[in-house]
Amino acid sequence: MSLIEIRGITRSYQVGGSELKVLKGIDLSIEEGEFVAIMGPSGSGKSTLMQILGLLDRPTSGKYHLLGLDVSRLTDDQGAILRSRTIGFIFQMFNLLSRTSALDNVALPMIYSGAPNRAGRALDVLTQVGLADRLHHKPNELSGGQQQRVAVARSLVNHPKIIFADEPTGNLASDQAEEILGQLQLLNRGGITVIMVTHEPDIAAHARRIIRLKDGIIVADELTTASLGSPSLEGSRSPLPEGTGVRLDLSHPELSLAEFKEFSASALRALGANKVRSALSMLGILIGVGAVIAMLAVGKGAQKAIESRIASLGSNLVMLIPGSTTVGGVHGGSGTRSRFTLEDVKAISKIPHVSRVEGNVSGSGQMVYKDQNWSTQITGATPLYAAMHNAQPYYGRFFTDEENLHLDRVILLGQSVINNLYPKKENPVGTVVKLNHINFLVIGILPIKGSTGFRDQDDMVIIPLRTAMKRVVGKVYVDNISVEADGPESINRVIADVQRLMRRRHHLPDYKDDDFTLRNMADIQATLAGTTQTFTLLLGIVATISLLVGGIGIMNIMLVSVSERTREIGLRKAVGAARRAILSQFLIESAVLSTMGGVIGIIMGMTVSFTLSKFAGWAAIVTPQAVIMAFVFSASVGVIFGFWPARKASLLSPIEALRYE
Repeated sequence: MSLIEIRGITRSYQVGGSELKVLKGIDLSIEEGEFVAIMGPSGSGKSTLMQILGLLDRPTSGKYHLLGLDVSRLTDDQGAILRSRTIGFIFQMFNLLSRTSALDNVALPMIYSGAPNRAGRALDVLTQVGLADRLHHKPNELSGGQQQRVAVARSLVNHPKIIFADEPTGNLASDQAEEILGQLQLLNRGGITVIMVTHEPDIAAHARRIIRLKDGIIVADELTTASLGSPSLEGSRSPLPEGTGVRLDLSHPELSLAEFKEFSASALRALGANKVRSALSMLGILIGVGAVIAMLAVGKGAQKAIESRIASLGSNLVMLIPGSTTVGGVHGGSGTRSRFTLEDVKAISKIPHVSRVEGNVSGSGQMVYKDQNWSTQITGATPLYAAMHNAQPYYGRFFTDEENLHLDRVILLGQSVINNLYPKKENPVGTVVKLNHINFLVIGILPIKGSTGFRDQDDMVIIPLRTAMKRVVGKVYVDNISVEADGPESINRVIADVQRLMRRRHHLPDYKDDDFTLRNMADIQATLAGTTQTFTLLLGIVATISLLVGGIGIMNIMLVSVSERTREIGLRKAVGAARRAILSQFLIESAVLSTMGGVIGIIMGMTVSFTLSKFAGWAAIVTPQAVIMAFVFSASVGVIFGFWPARKASLLSPIEALRYE
């Protein structure tokens, strides 16, 4: 069985509207261990023939068997694996990765073959070609001869059966050319089949066999003087065992850690080589992620603020307010309000599932302390008010039932009242203030609840209900009644029972509307929370648009990167990279670009949130869920928008990519 056997190989290209035939029916057999030179003038088809033999290109027609395998039946990925495990290339233009050390350039084919001990094997072959002292030098730090020796070392690293050398001395001085040719002869004597393309007779003379092409056909096939005195080819070669093609494993290994490291390092090198362009590409992702974090933080902060303010009114509360939104089919106005009595409060307290009921009155009054005065809101309430409305004083105490019954003149002050009456920051508890010219003893300070946007909840005072009704506001009716259900599940039942009771007590016939209003605080909270969520969603949509714009920027930069690195893609495919490997590399690069932008955007968003909270007074809460979501979304944008450029790179033909200018 011949190592290489081709029959009737043709290769044509479409140029304009016509067909250009480069190879016109080539028949050729090459045995294992031969050193073959393919010669011919420019345009004779010698490079095209070598590219087909090296699995970089496919013939238009004909049969090609390599190692007993019918190459025409192999997929592109299987061809890449076969190249990786059996073929080494030495290119005329060296084709070294410019931003990569000699050691990493040589180890590159081992990544795609899945071979172990990459660094050790690369060091061995570099030492073999005399470059042990240039391991970490990049191509621009090496001479032309040293670069070609790196290419020779790279071709050897996977223990190939065949080495293809395309004009290996074309860009070298004569002494460097002799050195490379000596290396090729040494490799051939070691049992490696060498196939070299050249147009110079003195270079071809180093081979044992010369095949001459002209106008796409073989015109001569002859042995050289270099073959004289050499062991017979038939005796020196090791015949391939029967069934070699069947046993050859062409399955590609899964993405390995070595591949992932190489792709990540390649991505960082590409980003580092174009810092400004990469930064501009990341800017869209950075702004989008920062906006997502900041907007979600503001939305979450607003939601928490609303929840805390609703909670300050009490839990499981139903507010009974005099008057109705409509009376007799028209909107209620002045004079349409009903009145509640303390007897109504007692009656409601007997309804099942009602845990507490509290009625109160309100009004306004003038506060005076020493030379300070302040106009504020007055609430007359029972001792139940503290527990039902989360109004337990954070300093001092609330009044008792006895103090309410005896019309005692005791008072609790809100923080805004204290700020205006006590500018010297003295302790108000125990002092005596005047309310509408009546002396009151301050017994407690109400908890801080903040502003609702319509009124300051801390600009108020609380006094006993009976004291307010008899001595301060002069009312015989309560202004509203607070009803607390024994649980959230009982609220709707309590509302229905209170409605029936009040209609009966107010003697309302069926055809009349209620002269009172029942408000469920849970409904108000849900409405406000829903509004806040809508606002947050709107902000999130705007921020998401920024992310999409950033993703389009990444797609654009990745397309530019694919175009700029087309020759690199061709090289990687030539040394054994399958489509999956190229696709993975560019997807990782895109993901690295977007993830870096996402991380910086998260930091920026958290900084903006802190600034808004610190200096603008906005409630901004950055949650771990928002950070995780922004990070995952930014990485996903890189993968999604980088897929098309990555797929485009993976579908490139190796030889077309290597020829790209």
